[in-house]
Amino acid sequence: MRILLLGDYSNVHATLAKGLRTLGHKVTVASDGDGWKGYARDIDLRREGLGARHSARYLGKLVKAMAKMRGYDVVQLINPLFLTLRPERIMPFYRYLRRHNGRVVMGAFGMDYYWVKACLDFTTFRYSDFNIGHAYRQCAQNDSEIAEWYNGPKGILTQRIAADVDAIVAGLYEYDVAYRRVFPEKLHFIPFPIDLGTAEHIHRSAAEQQRCVRFFIGIQRSRSEYKGTDIMLRALERVKCRYPEACEVVRVENVPFAQYKQLLCSSDVLLDQLYSYTPAMNALQAMAQGLVVVGGGEPENYDILGCHDLRPIINVLPSEDDVYQRLCHLVEHRDTLPHLSADSIAYVRRYHDHLAIAQQYLDLWQSL
Repeated sequence: MRILLLGDYSNVHATLAKGLRTLGHKVTVASDGDGWKGYARDIDLRREGLGARHSARYLGKLVKAMAKMRGYDVVQLINPLFLTLRPERIMPFYRYLRRHNGRVVMGAFGMDYYWVKACLDFTTFRYSDFNIGHAYRQCAQNDSEIAEWYNGPKGILTQRIAADVDAIVAGLYEYDVAYRRVFPEKLHFIPFPIDLGTAEHIHRSAAEQQRCVRFFIGIQRSRSEYKGTDIMLRALERVKCRYPEACEVVRVENVPFAQYKQLLCSSDVLLDQLYSYTPAMNALQAMAQGLVVVGGGEPENYDILGCHDLRPIINVLPSEDDVYQRLCHLVEHRDTLPHLSADSIAYVRRYHDHLAIAQQYLDLWQSL
């Protein structure tokens, strides 16, 4: 098959492309590299700025790029907002892709209208980026996301594209449940892909882990409050004060993906998204490297995978005290880290291997 993967979040499409190529298919990844993260792509759609001159250059780049985006058997969009344009300017590009290619599939992999809508009904999720129980979670970024994705033009774009595509793929439980009620026939759940062949881990000896647990936390400055890393960092700092000799903190901010992986590989525990039910790409990559993840590991995550025997994720509730207690327990019971590390690798190998995931995508696309 000839496959175009358009846009990228958290290395999903770049990793999927590796698996598809290994299985013998011709794949083109066109993206902006997900901004400063710099993920691999074949067609660079990076936008240099937002001023008039930059806008004109970017539109010129898109026109040239679109000439190469014809004749594919399948086009998969990472999100309805698959280009760095205002939503109302994206539909002409979408219609071009629709007209000059075979099937078009949309990813439910992140922020969009249906995800925000599910969070704001205050019943679908016990907690999420947008709610804690029946209460709205106050956060400045949430207000802007609602204005754009739920009440604004991004929401309109999502609904138009979702209604028109041939299929929708959800990569996590949360996105699956958000779309399942609206598009049950065209929705398909396929877990995120992880390339285990690139998962490096500097295994610290049992003696080193017994002496000191090395915690890793990555901060995106603009999204810290939204993702809950501000709360997790406060809890971690409390643990460091309580166990100064038995706890080490590795903190990184806004570094490219290659450097991030290198810093990650010598740690024991990753603190990930606070308000998630599930481990997403960042957490899964860490698990493949043998780290223990503290973050989203609710029963719904294991159920959608059909996983009944592995529970490697340290699930936390969205509160500083709960995170603090879980981290203290890890420090006090650090002899459990080798077992949890082995289970983490086994979990990713069983449910997220990029070759098996690529085959699931091929089965879906061919069925269309």
